[in-house]
Amino acid sequence: MWRVSGEKGPEGPVGVDHSEAGAVALLDEAVAVPGPRDGEEGTSGWRRALERLGHRAAEPAPVAERLVPPMPDGPKVTPRRVAPSPVLLSLGLRLPDALWSWLCRWAGWLGPLAVAAFAGVLRFSGLSGPRSLIFDETYYAKDAYSLWRVGYETSWPDDANGKIMAPQQSIPFREDPSYIVHPPVGKWMIGLGEQLFGMNPFGWRFVVAVLGTLSVLMIARIARRLFRSTLLGCVAGLLLAVDGLHFVMSRSALLDLVVMFWCLAAFGFLLLDRDRTRGLIARRIEGGTAPAGWWFVGARPYRLAAWVCIGLTTATKWSGLYIAVAFFVLGLCWDHGARKLAGSREPLAFALWDAAFAAVVLPVVATAVYVASWTGWFLSDHGYGRDWAAHRAGLSPDAVLGVRMPFQFDMSWVPESLRSLWHYHATMYDFHVGLTSPHTYQSNPWSWLLVGRPVSFFYESPKMGQSGCQVSECATEVLGIGTPLLWWTGIVAVLYCLYRWVARRDWRAGAILCGLAAGYLPWFMYQERTIFLFYAVVFVPFLVLAVTMMLGALIGPATASRDRRLIGGTAAGVVVLLVMWNFAYFLPIFSGRTIPMEDWRSRMWFNSWI
Repeated sequence: MWRVSGEKGPEGPVGVDHSEAGAVALLDEAVAVPGPRDGEEGTSGWRRALERLGHRAAEPAPVAERLVPPMPDGPKVTPRRVAPSPVLLSLGLRLPDALWSWLCRWAGWLGPLAVAAFAGVLRFSGLSGPRSLIFDETYYAKDAYSLWRVGYETSWPDDANGKIMAPQQSIPFREDPSYIVHPPVGKWMIGLGEQLFGMNPFGWRFVVAVLGTLSVLMIARIARRLFRSTLLGCVAGLLLAVDGLHFVMSRSALLDLVVMFWCLAAFGFLLLDRDRTRGLIARRIEGGTAPAGWWFVGARPYRLAAWVCIGLTTATKWSGLYIAVAFFVLGLCWDHGARKLAGSREPLAFALWDAAFAAVVLPVVATAVYVASWTGWFLSDHGYGRDWAAHRAGLSPDAVLGVRMPFQFDMSWVPESLRSLWHYHATMYDFHVGLTSPHTYQSNPWSWLLVGRPVSFFYESPKMGQSGCQVSECATEVLGIGTPLLWWTGIVAVLYCLYRWVARRDWRAGAILCGLAAGYLPWFMYQERTIFLFYAVVFVPFLVLAVTMMLGALIGPATASRDRRLIGGTAAGVVVLLVMWNFAYFLPIFSGRTIPMEDWRSRMWFNSWI
């Protein structure tokens, strides 16, 4: 049930996709050990040297199995009757055979669901506190309320926060349009919770907490498919559940957790598309029906779903554009590798055909989703800049784009609403690239993995008798910071994945690094811009996947000796327990609990955290 290996039997290594040695693309195939490329003899000097040291290369699996390695468990994999667990028997426990067999068959869902339930309890417990509009909630909670009322963001009076949070609440809503700089999808989602539970902290945080919980379930299932291990899938879910930054962002009505959710969903759909496409190719090979045109695999619903998610990512924050480019390249590499492994003589040509098709479909689908997210603005008469093009017939690109162009042509044929929206976006772009106003909690992306400068979302210093304070002075804080031991372990894990990708050509390491790079590296281009550590929540799932992959290697292959597995498994377990302890230790300043000032100071490990 909890077998770490991705194989049906005990022969396979931990979480390793048994791909053919020497696959062509760095982002495509994993190899157990570096070997000769396809078609080369297996008696090269380096292999003979390894054999003298006792290494014996495993017999290559059939092409169909290398295309789609078997899953570790499930109704179609696990037999209907499973032998009792030796571990439970050694503890004097024996479940009924029918129950044990059912648990083994459905472990791939039961384990991730249990981890997600644990994450949900953490995120929903005390979700209403602090009872305040913390940090940028002051913008997004009110913008979300406006969207659901009139379809566009409105201006609010200066005393709006006080009236909203007053015991006798009054909501000073008015319909004057407000200038905003982020697309509306995240705010539409935040507003859904307000419609269900009211204009209060629980209401505007509800949907974000749901997405945070679902993302733990998603990463557990993604890691299970990526590593072909239910155990490693649950480890990944558990690590994400106890990451401090993910926890804080799951309990705050900000946009970045929404970006993370749709980014992770897109990655998951791409992974499903990879297995589905390879399975189709494998079935055609096994059936002997592989004419020249069989490389065209037809409709790809999972890849279409991934592009929809990418559109939703971009319609939450523009940083989704970088994710779109990265995942497009990732899909191209996967398509190329599948055809190469299956025996195509021109894998790159067919992969480029897929890429050309995707280069048309992706922008169309993502753009349609993005524009649809502005439906409320289109249907309104008073949204900010809505009628900008109403009296500008024959408009030139200069005015629409907001920058001087070397050419001129008439744009009156473009609908006024689209011209107005484009001009609005040009001003939004100018705002983002020109945002250099200093902020107390801004940080440089070089320091993010070191958690050098977190963001204080909320802070108060209650005295004795206030807010549950029972000593002379207390502190109440919500600190946006990753669980330090997890992130510092993540630095080592990223280096390990770089090794696996470059030296061992492991496609899983390449996929993890691709997602990490898409969410992280673009910020290095904007080091003069005012940016914050909590933007990093977008790549936290991929950091967790890197740590999980390293822990799988630490546990060791199923073919290793019992002592090797025991030592490796114990070491991996210690790492997970230390991360969980670290999260529990910092939980009071993740969740805004009132604690003695001395306890708060003990958690400020560095001056830059204050």
